[in-house]
Amino acid sequence: MESLRILIADDHEVVRRGLHSLLEGQAGWQVVGEAITGRDAVDRVAQLKPDVVVMDISMPEMNGLEATRQILKSLPKTEILILTMHESEQVVREVLEAGARGYVLKSDAGRSLVAAVDSLRQHRPFFTSRVSEMVLDGYLRGRGEAVHESPRSRLTPRERQIVQLLAEGKSNKEISGALGISVKTAEAHRSNIMRKLDLHSIGDLVRYAIRNKIVNP
Repeated sequence: MESLRILIADDHEVVRRGLHSLLEGQAGWQVVGEAITGRDAVDRVAQLKPDVVVMDISMPEMNGLEATRQILKSLPKTEILILTMHESEQVVREVLEAGARGYVLKSDAGRSLVAAVDSLRQHRPFFTSRVSEMVLDGYLRGRGEAVHESPRSRLTPRERQIVQLLAEGKSNKEISGALGISVKTAEAHRSNIMRKLDLHSIGDLVRYAIRNKIVNP
């Protein structure tokens, strides 16, 4: 089997160890790096340029979907496999919109992960049967109907980052430092987000972020 460079992005050490062991058990496959936050994943991919990234959705600082968008914007040939515990049509839709071409539930990883990575290695998409059924059901239900944007899809990539940081309890000053923007700009983004989502407190925003899988409860 030809060589394959893989990066693992997950904030749980036990999960990373298990994935590392499983993937490096395949001839020619090498885990070249690991990341514990979405921001770290973006930086590590830019540095290491792996062929495939195995990415969790729920990570601190930047969630896996936003990290996927940023990675594919700068390195569009990178294949990204989303590995998550979240199973819903909405999440599947957002994974596809972000540009990832593989989606495996963590509960299926033992029997599906190697096949999924091998499929992406050949630049073919991979979805487990349950996920494929969800995508097909959603498509069939949506035929002939108007597509309604979710509030989250109306947020810009920068606004999605700020929602996550706010929900994690970061102050405007901390957001300013993390994103390299002024405190005034961070405050403006916060006001725009609250107005756009019709939210009235940070508590509302935290509930919104949890409901939309931007952060874990």
